[in-house]
Amino acid sequence: MRLFLPFITLGVAAALLAGCNNLADGPPESRLANYGAAPPSEHAVTVCHAYGCQRKTKVVFNGADVAAISALMQKTKKADTPEEERRAVAYAVGWMETKSGEIIGTKSDRPGMDFRASGDPSQQDCVDEAMTTTGYLMFLYQRGLIKHHTVGGPVQKGKMLRGALEGNPVKYWPHWTAILKENSNGQRWAVDSWIYENGENPAVVKVEEWYIDDLNNLPKPAT
Repeated sequence: MRLFLPFITLGVAAALLAGCNNLADGPPESRLANYGAAPPSEHAVTVCHAYGCQRKTKVVFNGADVAAISALMQKTKKADTPEEERRAVAYAVGWMETKSGEIIGTKSDRPGMDFRASGDPSQQDCVDEAMTTTGYLMFLYQRGLIKHHTVGGPVQKGKMLRGALEGNPVKYWPHWTAILKENSNGQRWAVDSWIYENGENPAVVKVEEWYIDDLNNLPKPAT
């Protein structure tokens, strides 16, 4: 049975029962390091897969790739505004995920969560998606393709205690996302690829409005 639930280790689960939200600002490098994922280099991004970053594979984006991404972002944008930049970033992340999927085999990644897929290198849970998308965003930022935002550390949100009290502890299971922080006002935006098929545009939504209810009420992909 496929469930829309992020993978979590038993050791971490105990800690999360006491408090499931981790929405504080933090440098993306330190959050990546928690899962053994390196920040992007000049030409490569670390892709997490197999659930919980059990596998980490470098994917190279060469000069032609960067040019293609830049052209896509310019084609997508209608105006030089933070809103249009977020839209362009969503298309860039979808493009990068598609290329990575072809290289390392995650093109068959199923949306949501299948507990049987833990350890399967072709599959990604929300931890994998959040850490990988953070790397993509850092890669774009380092090349000047993001200028109205900075990249924040991935954040986690969930209400396991509420679910337990309601008799359904997995309903509000902790979920991770990558973050963009708008320069002009400090607003943080969730950039969430986990919900959809590999290569689809991620959802881009205010953190306060992201995963506000439960896993049955998740945002739509950016268009």
